[in-house]
Amino acid sequence: MKLTIIGCSGSFPGPDSPSSCYLLEAEGFRMLLDFGNGALGALQRHIGLYDVDAICLSHLHADHCLDLCPYHVVRTYSPQGPLPRVPVYAPADAPRRLAAAYGMPDEPGLETAFDFVRLTPGVFEAGPFQVTAARVNHPVETYGFRVSYGGRSVAYSGDTGESAELVKLASGVDVLLCEASFLERPGLPAGLHLTGRQAAEHAARADVGTLVLTHLVPWNDREQILQEASMGGFGGRTELARSGALYDLG
Repeated sequence: MKLTIIGCSGSFPGPDSPSSCYLLEAEGFRMLLDFGNGALGALQRHIGLYDVDAICLSHLHADHCLDLCPYHVVRTYSPQGPLPRVPVYAPADAPRRLAAAYGMPDEPGLETAFDFVRLTPGVFEAGPFQVTAARVNHPVETYGFRVSYGGRSVAYSGDTGESAELVKLASGVDVLLCEASFLERPGLPAGLHLTGRQAAEHAARADVGTLVLTHLVPWNDREQILQEASMGGFGGRTELARSGALYDLG
């Protein structure tokens, strides 16, 4: 299983990264976790334009899903003609809301290019991957994911505040992609995002192998995020996500 970080910028694209998008590959099958604004361009540095086999959307905030709209153009109007529909595992109301973002009527909407499957907590198969979805702590319907293949596993927090479900989801994974949107300060809103310290605390409780801090908001100081994560009691490897970074899990 191979993981490539396509985009890791939080809330909006930064100068060095699109918004959230992560590519997982095994047995020639290519699956995206999230497809935030700006990700479609960077994705083409790593795979062919038409090579996406499945997409999982953690939630319907623009920085996690909006590039599904231009990808509809790719799948519908390619020089070869319309391409087969791609399964999109997404929260309720995704077809209507993404059609509205694109400016399409509800029918037929984006479903000419995508086969939308409503997410619920539990386990499903996507190509060779076993995917576990769990609700996490964010103001809208939001899922974290655990993706397993060949005895290896990656967990992705989506956007979340402190979450016992995330600890369960990430238990023992090789890599945890965990959001760290906030810097430590008094009065942070609950149930919205994590600091680097809180992300490290979740990683420690889950006993993960490597913690990759992601959803990095461009106005935050990256070294401060890492320094705060060092206070979270996690003894494993910790690093900041970087667009283009590759993790080969074997």
